[in-house]
Amino acid sequence: MLAHATAAGERRFRKAHRLSAEDVSLLKAAGVTQVVAAVLAPGDLGEDAAAQKIAESMAFTGIEARPAATGRVNLHAEAAGIFTVDAAVIDAINAIDPAITIATLAQHAPVEKGQMVATVKIIPFAVASALVDAVTKVCAGGEVFAVNAYRPVRVGVIQTVLPGIKPTVLDKTLRVTEARLARSGGTLTAERRTPHEIAPVAEATIALARDNDMVVIFGASAMSDFADVVPAAIEKAGGTVTRAGMPVDPGNLLVLGALGGKRIIGAPGCARSPRENGFDWVLDRLIAGLDVTARDIAGMGVGGLLMEIPTRPQPREPLPAKTRLKVGIVLLAAGRSSRMGGPNKLMALFDGQALVRRTVERTLASKASGTIVVTGHQRERVRGALSGLDVTFADNPDFAEGLSSSLKAGIAYLPQDIAGAMIVLGDMPGISPADLDRMIDAFRAAGGNSVVRASHEGKRGNPVLLPRSLFTAIGRLEGDTGARHLIEAEGLEVIDVEIGEGALVDVDTREALEGAGGVLQD
Repeated sequence: MLAHATAAGERRFRKAHRLSAEDVSLLKAAGVTQVVAAVLAPGDLGEDAAAQKIAESMAFTGIEARPAATGRVNLHAEAAGIFTVDAAVIDAINAIDPAITIATLAQHAPVEKGQMVATVKIIPFAVASALVDAVTKVCAGGEVFAVNAYRPVRVGVIQTVLPGIKPTVLDKTLRVTEARLARSGGTLTAERRTPHEIAPVAEATIALARDNDMVVIFGASAMSDFADVVPAAIEKAGGTVTRAGMPVDPGNLLVLGALGGKRIIGAPGCARSPRENGFDWVLDRLIAGLDVTARDIAGMGVGGLLMEIPTRPQPREPLPAKTRLKVGIVLLAAGRSSRMGGPNKLMALFDGQALVRRTVERTLASKASGTIVVTGHQRERVRGALSGLDVTFADNPDFAEGLSSSLKAGIAYLPQDIAGAMIVLGDMPGISPADLDRMIDAFRAAGGNSVVRASHEGKRGNPVLLPRSLFTAIGRLEGDTGARHLIEAEGLEVIDVEIGEGALVDVDTREALEGAGGVLQD
């Protein structure tokens, strides 16, 4: 058996190819006089035969074993589901001899159809038959691993309501839940919104459990004790609470129960986010037909410290500033200054300097990675005012259509590694580099997933810093609209940063501009 791939003219022999007399003749004719090879000892099995025999000795469900090649048999999922494995059997096989190895996915890993879930690999060209026999003996005890396919479950959702909770948050929760179920073929069939009280939640639970395989309850307020509204409602409905609380973070406040053979999940607040959390672990296993007991949940702690969700109301601990998150500035300078009655306000002089140049110099002095200037009306004049500055120009020929066209033009020019875009108006003379830096610091500290908005004395103003998750939606905006309604619809966390009066001072009118110290030009 060849130890290395070898060429004989146009013919190429792969590593581990068993040489025949004809092959040797071809090699000699090609001028190859020596090869490095291995010779099997009596009782040896070649690598492919050994891997194939081991794979055939293992019992599994929902998995296809591919033909052996180069000493390896790969095993793939026949359907999407949850992978389970007898870890003790795998450990016992890998302890027999280093020549024989089996690697698998982690216990309870979610898998897609066709995904590799395990591989049998023989390290040398051959292995003693006795070692392979020892492996097959270990495998004789029962099923070694399985892919437990997802079932098309029907799920009803209850959302409780308290004063102050926005309908947009509830609507987003439904969209996120539908997306979670879609990956496993489940269906969200119905939703009920009730007061955050035991009796109405219990009544809705009974009704939804009647026609669904599972009920998920999103409480307007997180569970604060084990007799709180959600667990108490499950019991009032006649059900039982399997476990309240889990050692997975995010996901600590999950409640798991049952009613009439149907599973009831009190979702933790983090389940309103699409990020992985403890709710996913329990939901996916139940949809795959696996039982989840109180003991199972108690055993989830090792590996249960997941990525922080920046939008949660009370993070585990203050997040350090993530200086690697890049923020780009999109400066809007395409407008027609229609309320000025003629002159272009961006050309107004402040201390002898054009307003647009003054604003751009301040963005360039901030911590932002770069500035995109969107031009449109009098584009050549605006560009001339910015001569010599290190900016990128994004021309917006559709500037007359309104604000959305400029937003889209600027966002399109941002590099792929930008985590957030700060939208800066060109006519805000009171904004300083320090103001912009405070906003960038807040964005990074929140993990780059929140909206950061300038404010003064509780009033929202400008600039506003948008996370990359909104960029696609911005591309669909139309007319003279900004991103405000997108922020509300997505239910993203909004962080207001007090920067002083500069957040509210723009110069849309002649009076406002002159009051701010500007001098209009023709």
